[in-house]
Amino acid sequence: MASTNILLRNKINKSGEYPVILRVVKDRKSKLISLGMSCKKEDWDSKKNEFKRSYPNASQRNRVLLKLNEKALKIIDEFSLDEIDFTLNQFEAKFRGKKSSKVTVSEFWKEKVNDFVKAGRIGNSKSYNDTYNSFFKFQTNKNLVFREITPAILDKYETYLRSNNNTDGGIGIKMRTIRALYNYAIKSDIVDEKYYPFKTFKISKFKGEGIKKALLRDEMKLMEAMDTKKYPHLNNTKNYLIFSYYMGGMNFIDMMKLKWENIQGDRIFYKRSKTKGRFTVKMLEPVKHIINYYKSQNRPTDYVFPILLKKGLTPTQIENRKHKTLRQFNKQLKEIAEIQGVEQNVTSYVIRHSFATNLKFAGISTDVIGKSMGHHDVSVTQAYLKEFNDDVIDDAMSKLLEEPLLKYAS
Repeated sequence: MASTNILLRNKINKSGEYPVILRVVKDRKSKLISLGMSCKKEDWDSKKNEFKRSYPNASQRNRVLLKLNEKALKIIDEFSLDEIDFTLNQFEAKFRGKKSSKVTVSEFWKEKVNDFVKAGRIGNSKSYNDTYNSFFKFQTNKNLVFREITPAILDKYETYLRSNNNTDGGIGIKMRTIRALYNYAIKSDIVDEKYYPFKTFKISKFKGEGIKKALLRDEMKLMEAMDTKKYPHLNNTKNYLIFSYYMGGMNFIDMMKLKWENIQGDRIFYKRSKTKGRFTVKMLEPVKHIINYYKSQNRPTDYVFPILLKKGLTPTQIENRKHKTLRQFNKQLKEIAEIQGVEQNVTSYVIRHSFATNLKFAGISTDVIGKSMGHHDVSVTQAYLKEFNDDVIDDAMSKLLEEPLLKYAS
């Protein structure tokens, strides 16, 4: 929550008077904004925070103060309605009517990184911080403002990234981060939309031709058949890949954060970390087998899988643990693939994509698959999928086990 009040500053100015200021408080931090008025202490009512009658034109000046305070509160309300966790500098920019000519990209960017950290969104903060470091290694002017990020600048940044051996995928991530930052700046009234460079500079060209492939059903069965008695160090990785696949392509981070309380009867209820969407998935037999295996371990934490091994970890510690274990998971997926003779470059993403692909080959509607994977970003599909209930999704999931009844691609 943020609050405002108008008061007299304690520091005297050159005219021998005390400036009238607006104080804005948010997250236990305050900012003082001069209102361009001043008076002597004897002309100020510190209880009502207004000019006394002894001050010339007191009534008129007090009406001005009232309007300025109303303006400040309206700005806070607008930020709240737009769900913007604004900074004090953003508030001042909007209050003073400053646009891109005053608020620098560097300043705004760093504040956004800090916002992510405070919100516990460490992954986002790291992505924004990495792109910040890359961009300002290319563009050393820290006084750059948003209207100066032109298509020409972005073209030069792309050339710079390519000269440093960045792939299309890596360039795309950085450019999407800058685009998201720019959109946020427009929404925060830091820069006018007419300067938006991404109407001309298209990010879609960075998708690349190399699409990540899925495992066909026969390849997936080979991965599932890995002999963990012969390769015991791959036991957890095998369990994770099977669990992710039969849980509708569940993301690694959502598996990592899954708690025993999320399991109720024969269903798993969870909230996806990326989209915050809520899901309920019926457990198929392979999933039940894995759940029973980890339940017998009686570990001291509330987590299902042995990834987050301590209670009370900070968001940063959780992010670091995710980064380390996901890297190991992807490395060991490749090891399993090599042992089992699967030539695909298997990653956690490929496992997730394989779920969707094999359901499609089984004749399941794209709309049903989209719902089971949480593709709520497509508004048309989202509206249509409201017609499906859990029974439809459960039936679709079960088809992954109906080997004799279905013809998968080979």
